[in-house]
Amino acid sequence: MSSVHGPPGLKLRGRRQVERQDPVFIQVGALADGFAPEANILASVDALAGRTLALGDAAGAWRVYTFEPGALQWRDAATDTGGREPCRVTRLRDGLYFVDYIDSAARATSASLVIDLDNGVWTSVVGVLPTEADTRIDAFTRVARGLPLTGVEAEFRHGTLGGHTQPGRLHGPTRELIGKRTMYRYSPTECYEHIYLNENFYAWQCLQGVEGGLADVDRCHYFRIADELYLFVWREKVVPTLGVVLIDLAQRKTDGKIFGYQGGDFGTLSNFPIGAHAQVLNDTVHPLGGEAQR
Repeated sequence: MSSVHGPPGLKLRGRRQVERQDPVFIQVGALADGFAPEANILASVDALAGRTLALGDAAGAWRVYTFEPGALQWRDAATDTGGREPCRVTRLRDGLYFVDYIDSAARATSASLVIDLDNGVWTSVVGVLPTEADTRIDAFTRVARGLPLTGVEAEFRHGTLGGHTQPGRLHGPTRELIGKRTMYRYSPTECYEHIYLNENFYAWQCLQGVEGGLADVDRCHYFRIADELYLFVWREKVVPTLGVVLIDLAQRKTDGKIFGYQGGDFGTLSNFPIGAHAQVLNDTVHPLGGEAQR
């Protein structure tokens, strides 16, 4: 590639060439720093402090949580293993709590719980980040090996709360977000757009902020929690990232977290809260085969 300046003493005629640099993906730690100032996150609550909740799933497995201010203790009934972890507890709607913590007993693992006390049901998202070796497997090799494009793993479980006499319907997958184009204002400086494409993928772009100009299409999962309330989970492939967010379209508000490695050395985890004001920009319906589908 020739220089736009040329050798010494040579005068170039015409318009000066300006090369525009490609936007560069950043590590999750830098993303956390960008989101932090004046973030639109919910304040933590201690409403669960002093309570013990038994979470059972369809397979008969039970995990018991005892909450205290800013922390929780957990114990698996089947394995008789347990631990104590700092946690964040928020309440987006009355009776419905988002609980999030890092599982220090497991490698690069976080756990997020959506607990609906009124209906006696819950959903958990256990996310695991890839190792450095797995992260460095390129996309072409992943396709050739039949691997997912992202090395970020997520396990979903649903169940009922012990002692609840008439639990409601379990949370389940939904298509209700598909086709929506939504803008999220995370802070005065951070703004993103999401387009929910289909059951497996969504598109995002940074309209304003530390990732300005960046965009991608990533693997995602949708669950219906209540009317106009959804659990949205995404798994990024370029920089290993797990996002877990409750989207309340009735209140036009979100609450959740982003989980990844602090930097490029894979030595430190970053698990930071996020929240946004949401605005649905439009809703796309595709007329396929004479039938409207989204």
